[in-house]
Amino acid sequence: MPEPNPFETHSTEYDAWFDENAAVYESELLAIRELLPPAGDWVEIGVGSGRFASRLGIPLGIEPAQAMAALARTRGVEVLAGRAEALPLDDASVDAAFLITTLCFVDDVDRAVREVARVLRPGGHAIVAFLPADSRLGELYCARASEDRFFRHATLPAKQRVFDAIGGAGLEIERTVQTLTGMPERANERIERPTEGHARGSFIVIRAAKRCRAQFSP
Repeated sequence: MPEPNPFETHSTEYDAWFDENAAVYESELLAIRELLPPAGDWVEIGVGSGRFASRLGIPLGIEPAQAMAALARTRGVEVLAGRAEALPLDDASVDAAFLITTLCFVDDVDRAVREVARVLRPGGHAIVAFLPADSRLGELYCARASEDRFFRHATLPAKQRVFDAIGGAGLEIERTVQTLTGMPERANERIERPTEGHARGSFIVIRAAKRCRAQFSP
């Protein structure tokens, strides 16, 4: 018999992590805020319990787990049922799409990022935030994944894997920032402001643009 989906059966336990790790959560929020695109129609894909969307002003989320979606709705986020690889959104319908710690839970990273590119309007932005497998905290999570009811279902992607997926979807990376650059066991001791780049952080945020097609006169 398949193991029950922990995001359905233990949604409140997952959500409580953000209260128990408040400094890490605030550090991640600061990093994402550093790369926020211009205002417009925004969506978070894999919105979970709405912890990020509600704080960042993202009004719409996509989420496959009903229990998680219910928590997000209590935080004022409108949620549509759906998966990252098959978004219930029209082509060129949003100005910004956020993937925040989502790629580690999708079945097909490339397809998920291509879906982001599909739903973005020309000139729109993808904000991709993730915990890289090739980071100090990522290595620790991978080593302990079998002990965690949520992360044993995750596959943390390496940094280059994410960069390749973004480029393969036709999106152009504009900027990256990083946080959680210290030792993993001390990550929750203080709120860390983001710094440029992606070489040292255990939480990386990428902003990538969908370029407008050139217009040619007849």
